[in-house]
Amino acid sequence: MNLEQARFNMIEQQIRPWDVLDAHVLDLLSVVRREDFVPPAHRALAFADLEIPLKDDEASIARGQVMLAPRVEARMLQDLNVQKHEKVLEIGTGSGFMAALLGHRAQRVLSLEIDAALAATAQANLQRAGVMNVEVRVADGAQANLAADGPFDVILLSGSVAQLPEALLEQLKPGGRLMAVVGDEPMMRATLVRRAEGQGWVSTQPWDIVAPRLLHFPEPVRFHF
Repeated sequence: MNLEQARFNMIEQQIRPWDVLDAHVLDLLSVVRREDFVPPAHRALAFADLEIPLKDDEASIARGQVMLAPRVEARMLQDLNVQKHEKVLEIGTGSGFMAALLGHRAQRVLSLEIDAALAATAQANLQRAGVMNVEVRVADGAQANLAADGPFDVILLSGSVAQLPEALLEQLKPGGRLMAVVGDEPMMRATLVRRAEGQGWVSTQPWDIVAPRLLHFPEPVRFHF
């Protein structure tokens, strides 16, 4: 495989047509080597328009332990518009690829991963890639006490939730942004929330996507008759 040609095709045929037009984001996708964050067994799929399993056992796949499709990661990065002075929280480190992209844009990144083995792999991937401003921490993002770490300029949930988590919204600085995929299959929306200076929230849902669930975030009560 010609890796550089495959990377170019990913950007031009998948990412740019998905309204990712920010030159800084596109340039970054050319620099950060996605193939180095993909499990060796799936490296041939590094640039494919699909979710890549991070572990091959059925239980992990059922839990949604995957790399999101490249176009989804790129669109999230563009919509969050991370700046060099900003502090970022990511929920769901996975392979560390999204954390690496965020690290290139931000001052520093705290990324929480519930699976200790994935966290260790992600940290190793980031070190090999020379991304030194990302801390990977083994923690349940749905329950973590972040009082000593926040507030944050940007919060990204690298997966879906049934509803916006209020505890994480409270960790946003004024002017901060949170992005999550919200809803239930088959209809989920990418949801971008900004914390206004008056401490209220302004929410938009710029695009539709279905993404695997993040563990342990609340699910709505469903009635059965």
